[in-house]
Amino acid sequence: MSAQGVVVADTTPLNYLILIGLVDVLPRLFGEVMIPEAVLSELRHPKAPAAVASWLLILPDWVKVEKVVRVDQTIQLGQGETEAISLAVERKVWIVLMDERRGRSAAEARGLLAVGTLNILDLADERGLLDGVAMLDALKQTNFRADRELLDRFETRMKARKA
Repeated sequence: MSAQGVVVADTTPLNYLILIGLVDVLPRLFGEVMIPEAVLSELRHPKAPAAVASWLLILPDWVKVEKVVRVDQTIQLGQGETEAISLAVERKVWIVLMDERRGRSAAEARGLLAVGTLNILDLADERGLLDGVAMLDALKQTNFRADRELLDRFETRMKARKA
């Protein structure tokens, strides 16, 4: 994965990275982060966590909110996922930050690389930007959902780097 460039983000990875205080690792890993208007709307949901609402008050300059010109109506997902995939295809951005299994499959079917929150923590840990095991523990304290086996696999890999 390129150290600098552009990625498109869906709501979920941004939400969880904000909650565990790691959203600022994104520009160090990927450069600019584009989000479609639907993702911004989802992040602004009235029931969004206070940390997310606070982060949205002044968006960092590495976040660019973009309008999707042509939404791919064949993508049968939520509006945020649909617009994120559509924006990535439209702008020829090959990495999309997305956690939902169906969304990742839809992105990959369109030739995109889907990178989830766990992948982001793993990559940042690998590059020495954070303590992945500690951040994985912080993520587990949120309402983040993933298969136990998947969480264990990431934790094992991160611990092995420290050995």
